[in-house]
Amino acid sequence: MRKHTFKVRLLSLVALCGIVMAFASCSNDDVAQGNVDTNTEKNSNLTSFVTGAAATRTSLNYDDGAFFWEAGDHIYVKDDNGTWNKSRNAPTEKTASFKFMVPGKYTNSTTYKVYYPGKNGLNNNVTISGTQSQAQPNSTVHIGEVGDCGTADATGGNGVFNFRLDHQAAILVFQPFTNNTAVKNCQLTKIEVTSDNDITGTYTLDTTTGELTGSASGKSITMTTKGSGSYANGFPLTNSTADLATNGAYVVIRPGTHALTVRYWIKDYATNVEGAITKTYDSFKYEKNDYYDMTANINVTDYDGSKYYMWDAKNNYWNGHEWDSADPWQPVIDGYEGKYAQVEDNFYNNSGGGNKRYDAINNSCKDLPNVNEMAAYVLKGDPHWDGEKLWSAMGHLHKGGMWFKTKASISYTYYFDSQRAPNGTDMRNNGGSVSNTPKQGTPVQNYFNRYFFVPALGYYSFGSFTNIGTGGSYWTSSAHPDDSNWAYCLTFSNSVVTLDGPDSSNGSYTMKFE
Repeated sequence: MRKHTFKVRLLSLVALCGIVMAFASCSNDDVAQGNVDTNTEKNSNLTSFVTGAAATRTSLNYDDGAFFWEAGDHIYVKDDNGTWNKSRNAPTEKTASFKFMVPGKYTNSTTYKVYYPGKNGLNNNVTISGTQSQAQPNSTVHIGEVGDCGTADATGGNGVFNFRLDHQAAILVFQPFTNNTAVKNCQLTKIEVTSDNDITGTYTLDTTTGELTGSASGKSITMTTKGSGSYANGFPLTNSTADLATNGAYVVIRPGTHALTVRYWIKDYATNVEGAITKTYDSFKYEKNDYYDMTANINVTDYDGSKYYMWDAKNNYWNGHEWDSADPWQPVIDGYEGKYAQVEDNFYNNSGGGNKRYDAINNSCKDLPNVNEMAAYVLKGDPHWDGEKLWSAMGHLHKGGMWFKTKASISYTYYFDSQRAPNGTDMRNNGGSVSNTPKQGTPVQNYFNRYFFVPALGYYSFGSFTNIGTGGSYWTSSAHPDDSNWAYCLTFSNSVVTLDGPDSSNGSYTMKFE
């Protein structure tokens, strides 16, 4: 996290939002003070509060800290009678300077407190919204609508007062990036920010200090990152390094010491999969009038699409025509592409089996768990179906899979025996099947990595791809003793885990279990 500090410029009843970026302290040069034009206009009913030529409120230029007023911005001042007065006029477009006309009498003092409570505030009451939205990357037009605010001591007389606005909120500048091909095909749809302290709610701009006071109960903010046109589905994630222009998002929070949890929601519109990637930030003091870089590497575990094989085949199911090859035939989402890469070295090993034990001899399956070992994962591995865990394969985002206890964890309570299954038989010789009903959700006792995750990668059958995201199919090193065309395979869905002997011609996944 970086922190940049900017000095506000001298103005007439308008502000410069000084902001700072942090996680490492690195200050920019101070923004130079701007000159303010005087206004000699006299009006018995209105007093002029004039912005200077310097850029000021209420959108931000990230690079130099300059702010601009936006259409609909108003200021508030309490007059000599103690009456709150709202400026009669407001900008109609983005502008660096503006003449605000404020009703009331301002002759008893040369100094008056000026309040900018945001577009949805009133007098000195400010609401930092728990639901914020940004229509395009690196845009700050919205910050005045969701709670950015400020105060100033205006000085002058004869109908013209100058002031310097200090912003009383803090701003988080989110800049996600990724090197994962599948994630780059996704859109950033929203960002959820949660704190251990309040960051949203209704507050008061103190009449003496100008700072936000009071407490609220809002500890979470949801920033929606969608607009129209090319941003209708969300912001791109095509960048490999932090890039404001691609997906920079600005979130307004109450200043203070916060331990933050941030959930980046992404969606793959090809698979219709949406989920969150969570990042945590240690307790840190987010100061008023500052903005903070929140960069994050958005990544998920990617699984190799070339690990699908017929049982104990020499080559993978789509050898020479993998999804990322020069001539791809391999379907990457459920369906059939019309071609089937069935050639001799891709074909399953049927040289054994059939009323006898037969073990894999090729590299694709010979190092996998045998049927007895896999049965221990099914019956003793405390399987848990997790429908929310994100992962990627073959250029797309997916979610769903099964948690199993590791071999080491199983061994605390069960002798992990390669020669005998938990049912007491050697299934390599005797055949049979086993099944279990999984629990739901991530294991709550997954400390010290007691469990490992197996994604629902689906399988291929006669060239068709099925069950990705909803089911898994994983070979063992054991053929089925009853038929040379069958081999033992672990299969699962959200409701059942089964170890049985399906057709060896299926293109199931090969993975060394823990």
